[in-house]
Amino acid sequence: MLAGTIIAAAGATPALASETNACLITKTDTNPFFVKMKEGATAKAEELGMTLKSYAGRIDGDHDAQVAAIETCIADGAKGILITASDTKAIVDSVRQARDAGILVIALDTPLEPIDAADATFATDNFKAGELIGQWAAASLGDEAANARIAMLDLAVSQPSVGVLRDQGFMTGFGIDVKDPNRWGDEDDPRIVGHDVTAGNEEGGRTAMENLLTKDPTINVVYTINEPAAAGAYEALKAMGRENDVLIVSVDGGCPGVKNVAEGVIGATSQQYPLLMASLGIEAIKAYADAGKKPEPTPGKAFFDTGVALVTDKPAEGVPSIDTKEGLDKCWG
Repeated sequence: MLAGTIIAAAGATPALASETNACLITKTDTNPFFVKMKEGATAKAEELGMTLKSYAGRIDGDHDAQVAAIETCIADGAKGILITASDTKAIVDSVRQARDAGILVIALDTPLEPIDAADATFATDNFKAGELIGQWAAASLGDEAANARIAMLDLAVSQPSVGVLRDQGFMTGFGIDVKDPNRWGDEDDPRIVGHDVTAGNEEGGRTAMENLLTKDPTINVVYTINEPAAAGAYEALKAMGRENDVLIVSVDGGCPGVKNVAEGVIGATSQQYPLLMASLGIEAIKAYADAGKKPEPTPGKAFFDTGVALVTDKPAEGVPSIDTKEGLDKCWG
């Protein structure tokens, strides 16, 4: 059973047999990032006269729900599937079945492993997003970056590609040797206090932060996989009276997260653009259904890059950024 799943046609009228049927499969239907993604896909599907069915897991990491959703999309005769995979390795077999059935599969935000397991990927350059916040944190600390005590609040123990890319990007930007770039947790830099996982939500961020503070109460830099996790980390720090002397950095660029940057909860965040990812994905499915045309990646990259910008009100020399006013103009959620 696909628990927590939403199924909704994009239009208010019954679908005609000639309409293009597409599916959107996200990790959850509660994270504002995926809410905005669904809005973008729904609006574009309505504009193009397509039928869209949307599915989501109960929580980030609900792999079984995504497998069931793909099976449903195949049975429904979908022309294309847009997916943000919870488990980027385990989902490959199901994606292969869809592609063998003639369905265009596009990964949104989170590349599959390997990336060419999908027909295309529309995503933020997640490594770049992590690198920007790492560079900002190091530049903000200045000489004290050499003595940093860093907590890494990651996504899941399965280490999906989006989590690995952001984590390793942050470390690279901060000046840490990442060892194997395809996984986190093997680095030996003494500045890393440890890693914990958050499931990408506020409760998980709070618990992970509490765990790492127990290990080392002198933590002064916190990397977070996303802004809900960052909000939870802040609450844990606040409970210890440490909220004003710790740098928190994140990735998302949702309106609540950008407001948290403006209020000093988060020092800097890398903003991504989920509505654009989803709307471009729907356009690609329509082009494939009409003419058999598959999307092309950004030149020099293995995916189509939908852009990223660092948002902070405390710019650091040498690190390009926009302020929270501009970030609020471009935010989502």
